[in-house]
Amino acid sequence: MTTTELWCDRCGEPATATAHRACATARQLEPPRFCPRCRRRMKVQVLPVGWSAVCVEHGEVRG
Repeated sequence: MTTTELWCDRCGEPATATAHRACATARQLEPPRFCPRCRRRMKVQVLPVGWSAVCVEHGEVRG
């Protein structure tokens, strides 16, 4: 099963609606805020060595 991003993981808007250049730039420094698969707001924890973001439906992502 392949996963395609349906939602922008920074602003939560549809990923194909606009170019999301500001979101892409900000994501170089920030963790994701929304699940790209279901658009739910994720629980984000920023640590000195990286970050983790958890979606209650789709699990954890680390960076």
